[in-house]
Formats: sequence, C-alpha cells, structure tokens
Amino acid sequence: MWYLYGFVLLAGVANAVQAGQNGALFKGLDESLTAGLVVVAGTATCILAVGLIFGKLAWPTAAQVVAMPWWAWFGGFLGGGIILAQFVVARQIGAAPFLGMLVTAGVITSILLDHFGWVGFDEHPASPWRILGGLLMIAGVALVALF
Repeated sequence: MWYLYGFVLLAGVANAVQAGQNGALFKGLDESLTAGLVVVAGTATCILAVGLIFGKLAWPTAAQVVAMPWWAWFGGFLGGGIILAQFVVARQIGAAPFLGMLVTAGVITSILLDHFGWVGFDEHPASPWRILGGLLMIAGVALVALF
C-alpha cells in the first residue's frame, strides 16, 4: 500500500516539471494552442501503452454509459483547463507558486467534496483539523509566492 504514496509523490514531481515543459512548448510553437494537442496526444499515448501492457482497456457497454452520471464524462475538459493554466500562468508566476496554488486549491476543494459527498466521494466531515490543514496550506503558498 505504501508504494501508492510513492506513486503520488512521483506524480507531484511530474506535475511540477510538466508545467515548465508545457509552458515552453506553448511559447515555442507558432500556433500556441497546438501545444495542447501535443500534450493530449502524449497523455493518450501513455495511457494507451499502460492499458495495453496491463490488459486494462475496454470500451464501455451501453449499460455503463446509461448508468454513469452525466458529469462523470467531463473530466477531460477540466484536464484541458489545467493544461491551459500551465501554458499561460506557470512560467509567468513560477513553478512553486503555480503548483502550490494548484495543489492548495485542490485540497480546499477536496475538503468540500469530502464533506458534502459531492461528485461520487464518500462523506468525510470537514473536521477542525482538516480545515486547519487547508488554512496552513494557504499560508504556506502565500509565503512561497511572496518570498
């Protein structure tokens, strides 16, 4: 189970590095939004390769499509927004403030999603300790961004 935490830590490192890579790609191409298609093609290739290696690819059945909540199909649009933010913002404000704000916003949102059980999450109350943790993250990002 501990290896999962290592995987998440590596993903966090990749997220920080990717923001710089994507910003350079965005800046270096004549048609800057083409960079988004390059990134998405790389993402699709990675997922396809892993899916083929582990035999974990299958088209959804009609029953699965009908049973799925309507909002479950739109995560890719949110991912596209994150990529656009990397293109436009990350290089301007720096890697540390960008990723700190991205992660902190995610944690604060996650506390709300958990508390109310929104978008498929089980309910986990927003305890004073969770709220304090979110506030400390905000303070930490403020320090990183200001200094």
